Amino acid sequence: MLIHLSERGELMARGRQTDLFARETPSDLFGAEAVPAYRPDSDKVRARLHKILAEARAAQTSPLEPARVSLYRTIFPQMTLFLPEDEAAQLRFEFEAEMARLETA
Repeated sequence: MLIHLSERGELMARGRQTDLFARETPSDLFGAEAVPAYRPDSDKVRARLHKILAEARAAQTSPLEPARVSLYRTIFPQMTLFLPEDEAAQLRFEFEAEMARLETA
């Protein structure tokens, strides 16, 4: 039941009107079941991360254009979130070490 103020400032109860701002799950709004969240394949994520890391390790100087470096600096840490935390932390550490090495080369 909703309560609101009348024109004179008195509290009034409102009957069966539903609260339009009540929290509902998206499935409740449209009567459909919620779609499960996408979860990438850990092996594919791991392979892509190792490929990026190998590219950085093979470089004597930064062969990448700044846009690609910026992209890698953004996506690499995000991709590691789909791996076990200890493995993810190690890969992030190795990636940052390679990026630092290439910046000084």
